[in-house]
Amino acid sequence: MPETDPRPLRADAARNRERLLNAAVRAFSQAGAEVTLEAIARDAGVGIGTLYRHFPTREALVEATYRNELAKLCDGAAELLDHLPPDEATRAWMDRFIDYVTTKREMADALRLVIAAGTNPYAQSRDRLLAALRLLLDAGAAAGTVRTDIDPADLLVGLGGVSLAAGGRAQRDQAQRLLDLLMDGLRHRPPG
Repeated sequence: MPETDPRPLRADAARNRERLLNAAVRAFSQAGAEVTLEAIARDAGVGIGTLYRHFPTREALVEATYRNELAKLCDGAAELLDHLPPDEATRAWMDRFIDYVTTKREMADALRLVIAAGTNPYAQSRDRLLAALRLLLDAGAAAGTVRTDIDPADLLVGLGGVSLAAGGRAQRDQAQRLLDLLMDGLRHRPPG
């Protein structure tokens, strides 16, 4: 659920909101949709009133939690490029993508509640993911480390395939090997 108040949050309110979102992702991933909001507030170290000030309904909390995870993933592309060469940033982002999909899968029951309430938490997901991939691929192409003919939509499908085949937490080693193979296919190879 998007924020409707255009004023920025006070620093303490912003910290509380972030703590609530972090506690919620843990709770919805581990305990599912049945976790109590009181348990989430307690884990975040705030009162239930603070939770309700930020998120007036369970559905609002679930949707904000999902959108926050998506934002962290997508915004992370630029942050990785600030600290790593483009090809390494792309590979690190792939790891984050697998974590994101795993968390989304673990939150499936809670997300179904949001959908049943008439909201589509996934409405902007594909566009945001494609924009992040485009940023990474363009940076890699400009640096000469990534091929210039990669369509971000194709890469997104490939990452989705890896997450389906080896997206569970117990399959992390296999996911790493598959991501390495995928990254190897993206690398620019000078002729000769």
